[in-house]
Amino acid sequence: MDKKKLLENNNELKKHLTKTQELNIALEDAFLNHYNRSLPMADHVNDRWERAQRLGFGKGSNIYDSSYVIGDVKVGENCWIGMFTILDGSGGLSIGNQCTISAGVHIYSHDNVKATLSNNKLPIERLPVYIGNNVYVGPHSVISKSVTLGDFVVVAAQSFVNKSFPDFAIIAGTPAKHIGNVIINNNEIQFKYFK
Repeated sequence: MDKKKLLENNNELKKHLTKTQELNIALEDAFLNHYNRSLPMADHVNDRWERAQRLGFGKGSNIYDSSYVIGDVKVGENCWIGMFTILDGSGGLSIGNQCTISAGVHIYSHDNVKATLSNNKLPIERLPVYIGNNVYVGPHSVISKSVTLGDFVVVAAQSFVNKSFPDFAIIAGTPAKHIGNVIINNNEIQFKYFK
């Protein structure tokens, strides 16, 4: 619907819209001055850490307002859940501590492929997803049902992860393959790629 037509004869609605726009501009200015970033209005108004607390996530975790959370989702401490993510826990989803779930990542614990192909004679399949501690999932990756990722795993951007991988794996591709290992020695981190 055209905004002008909607507001045409509704002075009360115009007043509320003007106040909302003024609030957004003030918050955007504050974010630009303090963080050098401009966010959608919902992320100006809603606190990411408070949302994570309301969802029962661990201490220090945060999640953007644009993220979808469905079903039984457990997230550990100090996790960053980026914007435009989907956390589907309809089959169960557990994310450990110190994880980064980058922007645009989708994690699914169900699919309806067989239900669709069978004219719904077969049920939707739901199987849990487990993500260990200190896991980095790169932007726009998709993790499918029944996947377990060990600790200290790196998932490259735009990967499709449809099977499980062990601790310290570097994985990439569609479908994702084990392409190397993370080596941690004291506070030094190296990436050793297979030849």
